[in-house]
Amino acid sequence: MIGLWILLGIALLAIGFYFGQIRLSSRRCRAILNRPFPTPWEAILRKNIPLYKGLPDELKEKLHRSIQLFLAKKSFEGCGGLEVTEEMTVTIAGQACMLIMNQNSDIYPALRTILLYPSSFRNNTDGCLFNYQDDNPTRLGESWSTGSVILAWDSVIGDALNAQDGQNVVFHEFAHQLDQLDGDTDGAPTLENRASYASWARVLGEEYENLQDRLERGAKADLMRMAQQILRSSLPSLQRAFLRNQKK
Repeated sequence: MIGLWILLGIALLAIGFYFGQIRLSSRRCRAILNRPFPTPWEAILRKNIPLYKGLPDELKEKLHRSIQLFLAKKSFEGCGGLEVTEEMTVTIAGQACMLIMNQNSDIYPALRTILLYPSSFRNNTDGCLFNYQDDNPTRLGESWSTGSVILAWDSVIGDALNAQDGQNVVFHEFAHQLDQLDGDTDGAPTLENRASYASWARVLGEEYENLQDRLERGAKADLMRMAQQILRSSLPSLQRAFLRNQKK
């Protein structure tokens, strides 16, 4: 009987600790969000992320709140001799939080640490990266379900500054983090119920087909513009060659 009471007491203590941590976390979040968004952080977003400048004020405010929580809850670790700066952390957080700024859920709940290399990285060389072997060991980024995202800074900043090339390592790896929330890396998001997946698949399929159509039309238009530019630049020389041949 004494043992039963001891187990019951331990269980009550555990429950009390759990709910105490929730209350503490809630108070901490409120305290963080009550602080004004730092002006230097906004300057970094404007300088490094052109997409940020196009957001309406309402979405910028949501993004700011998500960034504040992200930077308060996640840790950054420099690898390969890299010294992590405020510019690096804000640039990464700004892009990662664009994926979730309309969500009311926790900020990447499974993520604890962002490991940051100066450039593309290989297998474990300095104790920072998990040791594994494959046929293509050089990486620009990785997402681990064990609580880490690994990024190459030169790719992070290059992709952030060029919003037109369709490449963004932060979006890519943090999309994996969202995908892994349900325990599977299968490309499907966590939805409210099973019925939602049918509508999600339908909308995704339709939008993917529309995207392919727009890309194909855009590619054809680009080829036509290129051909016209070549023709315009070549026309004077072609005319001169034609006249020379006529005189002969």
